Amino acid sequence: MSSGAPEDRDPGTPLPDEPAGEAEAAASSGEAERTAKRKPARARAKASATKEQEASAEPESRAEEQPQAAEQAPKAKRRPALKKARAARAGKEEAAEAAAEEAPQAQAAEAPQAQAAEAPAESAAEAPAKAPRAKAGKPGKPATPKAPSAQTAAKAGKQRARRRVVRARARYVRTSARKARMVCVHLRGKSVQEARAILAFTPREVARDWSKLLESAVANAESNHELLEDDLIVREAYADEGPTIKRFRPRAMGRATPIRKRTSHLTITLTSEPERTSTGRHR
Repeated sequence: MSSGAPEDRDPGTPLPDEPAGEAEAAASSGEAERTAKRKPARARAKASATKEQEASAEPESRAEEQPQAAEQAPKAKRRPALKKARAARAGKEEAAEAAAEEAPQAQAAEAPQAQAAEAPAESAAEAPAKAPRAKAGKPGKPATPKAPSAQTAAKAGKQRARRRVVRARARYVRTSARKARMVCVHLRGKSVQEARAILAFTPREVARDWSKLLESAVANAESNHELLEDDLIVREAYADEGPTIKRFRPRAMGRATPIRKRTSHLTITLTSEPERTSTGRHR
């Protein structure tokens, strides 16, 4: 047995020939070697676990990135197509609006030309029809135009004879209509200067109201109708009855008598003086 290969033994167990101190040192060195061998195994296990986790995470991240890239790529491709479609639609809408705006203008421009072309054709068609009628009459006397009728002449005279009329009105004047009429009778047909003079020397209280109304009418004619004061005459001057204010006065034996406070509406109408012809008549 001594001459053969050494037997396998635990490094921690002392040999019979070795001393006790050397056996303890050998045991401690064996444990250190075992722990050193165990540490790399643990580190290797951790490294392999992390590699497996990374390997499992990479397919998931790639799977997530691929749809995102697939979504972004069509968007990038679609944007130019959308822009082109929008531009084409905008161009079509602008062309339709321009055509709609140009259509009425073209029709308006063609209408006078068509009317101008139709007018000569109508006149040319009417001329031969009218020519025989003229020949049918007496050959020696030319056709004379018809004289205007009496009605048209009267209308034209009325339109020329129309003159501007200026009116002024005072309402609710504290006087009776009878007293006001006693003064306005002298104003009709008089010029403004004559009416002023009459009102200045009339010994009645209502003459003051008539003079104020006359000045108002003259101011209206000058400012609103651009008429001259020297050319104005009093066309109308009249007084209408207004509302009556009723009061009562106590009298003897418990009686009461009514008091009627009359009011009136005064009106003056002015117009320009008509021009006189050489014969002395008014136009």
